[in-house]
Amino acid sequence: MLRLLWLFAVLDAVLLLDTGMLFPRESSSRELKELSGLWVFRADKSPNRNQGFERAWYKSRLAETGPVIDMPVPASYNDITQDSTLRDFIGWVWYEREVVVPARWITDEGTRVVLRVGSAHYNSVVWVNGEKVTEHAGGHLPFEAEIGSLMRKDPTRPCRITIAVNNTLTLETLPPGTIQHMNDPIKYPDGYFVQNIYFDFFNYAGIHRPVLLYTTPKVYVDDITVVTDFLDNTGFVRYQVSVKGAATATLKVTLMDKDGHCVASSNEASGVLKVVDVKLWWPYLMHENPGYLYSMESEVEVLDVYALPVGIRTVKVTNTQFLINNKPFYFHGVNKHEDSDIRGKGLDWPLIVKDFNLMKWLGANSFRTSHYPYAEEILQMCDRHGIVVIDECPGVGIKDIRSFGNASLAHHLDVMDELVRRDKNHPSVVMWSVANEPAAEMQPAALYFKTLITHTKALDPTRPVTFITDSNYARDKGAPYVDVICVNSYFSWYHDPGHLEVIPIQLNAQFENWYGKYQKPIIQSEYGADAVPGLHSDPPMMFTEEYQNAVLRSYHDIFDQKRKQYVIGELIWNFADFMTAQGITRVVGNKKGIFTRQRQPKAGAFILKERYWRLANETGRLPPWTKYPCSL
Repeated sequence: MLRLLWLFAVLDAVLLLDTGMLFPRESSSRELKELSGLWVFRADKSPNRNQGFERAWYKSRLAETGPVIDMPVPASYNDITQDSTLRDFIGWVWYEREVVVPARWITDEGTRVVLRVGSAHYNSVVWVNGEKVTEHAGGHLPFEAEIGSLMRKDPTRPCRITIAVNNTLTLETLPPGTIQHMNDPIKYPDGYFVQNIYFDFFNYAGIHRPVLLYTTPKVYVDDITVVTDFLDNTGFVRYQVSVKGAATATLKVTLMDKDGHCVASSNEASGVLKVVDVKLWWPYLMHENPGYLYSMESEVEVLDVYALPVGIRTVKVTNTQFLINNKPFYFHGVNKHEDSDIRGKGLDWPLIVKDFNLMKWLGANSFRTSHYPYAEEILQMCDRHGIVVIDECPGVGIKDIRSFGNASLAHHLDVMDELVRRDKNHPSVVMWSVANEPAAEMQPAALYFKTLITHTKALDPTRPVTFITDSNYARDKGAPYVDVICVNSYFSWYHDPGHLEVIPIQLNAQFENWYGKYQKPIIQSEYGADAVPGLHSDPPMMFTEEYQNAVLRSYHDIFDQKRKQYVIGELIWNFADFMTAQGITRVVGNKKGIFTRQRQPKAGAFILKERYWRLANETGRLPPWTKYPCSL
């Protein structure tokens, strides 16, 4: 009874948002129309980047406003053409697509038609047939608008969708940045400006995730929240279903196993489903049947049906351990980027599946969504394959004291609201990360992060909260409020470059100092060294594969000492090489990947593979077939 009361209390705390953002799924009552493919595209290269608004480009076909080109969606626009000015473009770009929809969507006024954008970087404004339907601030989360009434105004013509996207970063965006105008006429052209950023990856822009239309009935399932627990062999799914379009509605909720058999059901909008002989959701390499998912089908008066995958698992943190299903879990994984040749940050299924195959080959059981929320499709893959996720918001590069102001905090809180609303039901997501390497030693950071972390815990009391620090342990203003300490350090690289001998001393001191002050478990959330593929030197020198290997081995020696005490994980930086802004410290991007940008292994990948499989096998919970690398 106490456990059920706890579930009710936790779910009440989770339900702070009044609108849902369920991932669009087809069902007997819902249809989808993907709008991926070629869109018409134009960059606004006027001096103030505002000509498109001044001349109302959205009121007519984009081709009638001036020169246009083809642009694939989803994809970043930066690397698609041979135009260097477009690669580095800052400002508004315009996309357009004309769509023909099924006639029944128009004639049936009982059908809602919703336009959804998976993500567009950074600020977006959307018009349908010349009328504004929505706008959104933020580059990594979905937004949508109901457009059925607009389409029905003139059912004889195609639906023209116009999306303007602006990648300009300011002190109040996430991530932040500044625009610097160069006014010296001897050095720069008239009106010249640059975008300053405080993060080490390329500021890719465009429509990065799928755009689609989907339908629901007028009375529909708007949101679902689940919180899970178990006791002995009984699982508990505390749920709440939000229905819109009617004051009251008859609801049927059915929980089915993988074979389609009903294991629990209810006729209430909220309650607890009890699952006998429960199959828990386990991480990859922690159980012979990882990533087990039930399906919770919510049906409203035979009008709307929505099926939500549900994994039953628990997460707890002690001062020395991270527990999944009451068993110690050790993160041996990677940091990633949504980044690849040509498509930039655009969603790409072949790349996603390849990356999952590589992670499983590597023996990685986890990754962090550095440094922004990844596509929902990636999290769904994690749910199915048991890959554990630290879900990070785009709070990277918060270095300027002006970015700790009220406006910045308000936007940061909004982003966390959107992130938790989107990802709250993913069993693979076990922790929220609210920032990466902020200037946490600044005095304003104390109130900023206390407010931010407290807010996130209120949104979701079921998951721990962290932020990623590279600050001095004695001056960090955010660490007192987090549940897990995540530390980035690059000994013998950014500090004492070339001196491998300092790693054991400095890494040991790092762990002792952080744990001694805060008594919280620690994850080494980043470590590594650049390695140019094919560059060799013995004795090892910086930028060679041998040097990257030596750094990894030195870190691993200390990890093996501390993981028996309070270190609960290690995440290599980085999974693969990725693009950055041009600069004298980067030769066509960051080369800290253990795989190249084309996903070919460097020598370090084999060191990590050997280590991760050894760590997995040391648990003693693996069946024989998992003692060797697997693929999807």
